[in-house]
Amino acid sequence: MSENNQLRDVFDAIADPTRRQLIRLLAEAEEIPLHELTAQFQMGRTAVSKHLTILKEAGLVLDRKVGRETRFRLNTSPLREIQDWVAFYSKFWSTNMLRLNQLLEEEEE
Repeated sequence: MSENNQLRDVFDAIADPTRRQLIRLLAEAEEIPLHELTAQFQMGRTAVSKHLTILKEAGLVLDRKVGRETRFRLNTSPLREIQDWVAFYSKFWSTNMLRLNQLLEEEEE
């Protein structure tokens, strides 16, 4: 699935703590089989698979079959959208805090 053909919003996909944990686990390894991912959670294979499907629909996860096993890996390129969003607001708040600081300094004088 290309970035231009995502079925799910990246922000929606990372909103859930379980999915953020899956992203973290996938970021720490090149590729992880489903059974190893499932072992990290107190939920069944089906529930973990549903979370992975949501991540996959957002383009964050890629999978491949190796025999009867499905292996997953992280695709970080959709995370750039989040990074850009956070960077914009980081700059926004830095600028506004600087203005506030200047205003407070002017009032003290």
